[in-house]
Amino acid sequence: MSEKVYYKYDEETDSYVKIDISRRKRVWETVKAVLEVSGVVMLLCLGLYYWIDLPKEKLLREENERLRNQVEDVESRLEVAITVMEDIAQRDNNFYRVMMQADPITDSKRYAGLERNEAYRSMSDGDLVTNVNNKADMLERMIYTQIKSFDALREMASTQQERLAHIPSIQPISSKDMKQMASGYGYRVDPVYGTTKFHEGMDFASAIGTKVYCTGAGTVLSAGWESGYGNLIEIDHGYGYVTRYAHLSKIDVRAGQKVKRGDYIGRVGNTGKSTGSHLHYEVRHNGVPQNPVHYYFQDLTPEQYADMIRAADAAAHVMD
Repeated sequence: MSEKVYYKYDEETDSYVKIDISRRKRVWETVKAVLEVSGVVMLLCLGLYYWIDLPKEKLLREENERLRNQVEDVESRLEVAITVMEDIAQRDNNFYRVMMQADPITDSKRYAGLERNEAYRSMSDGDLVTNVNNKADMLERMIYTQIKSFDALREMASTQQERLAHIPSIQPISSKDMKQMASGYGYRVDPVYGTTKFHEGMDFASAIGTKVYCTGAGTVLSAGWESGYGNLIEIDHGYGYVTRYAHLSKIDVRAGQKVKRGDYIGRVGNTGKSTGSHLHYEVRHNGVPQNPVHYYFQDLTPEQYADMIRAADAAAHVMD
């Protein structure tokens, strides 16, 4: 093939002059032109990818966003479930196992064999997927341990019917007669002095004259006036348990009297250091105040128990 000849127009001579272009230079000019065109095409493609959603890519991105939202929702639900299981574990250790004189389950036993799985870290949204996976593993382990604990407690309970009859295990006021949970167990602001103090029981707001019931079989230790408590009934249930019923308007038992769970013992009042009609109820084990919310297991369904815990935590108005 003959080599191409190139010319350019010369204005001075008003004629075309032959241009001597080397082969190497012609190749470079061709390559440069190809690179320039390729660069423009690549920029156009990138622009289409980043700024213009193609139908299929748009659907994929929307689907990924929906999946991420669903995984985040699952993570939130797992957190709630783990919180519930932690409450159950606390009740198990601080009430059921105390009642049965069994050793509490330590965290090392409760979470034995549980390890963090980091296999998903390298994935897209790896942190989210890893957290969900680890929380699911934790919840599974907690449920397994709790089932085993309840199985063991059931065997213990079958041989300790007498003990169970004496343990406080119902509300001292019927749910239908209770206006609201005025205050739960723990640190609260004193309504009279305005200082922070530890509230050793639960306050049940109810009308004066509402019946109060014994929460477990036992013997009345005292029934009369007690400074601060007003009219007070104190019952010894044996096995280290004592209950107190304060601010009563009427006392219908006497010291030394034997009582059973569910027996009527007095009526709600507003006596002693009290800012309104209510019953102040305490449970003590070996002299140490206990959270009464753990002692209604014969009275409440799991759903009612969960509602009671929420109400006790939210109720910050101490009435004594």
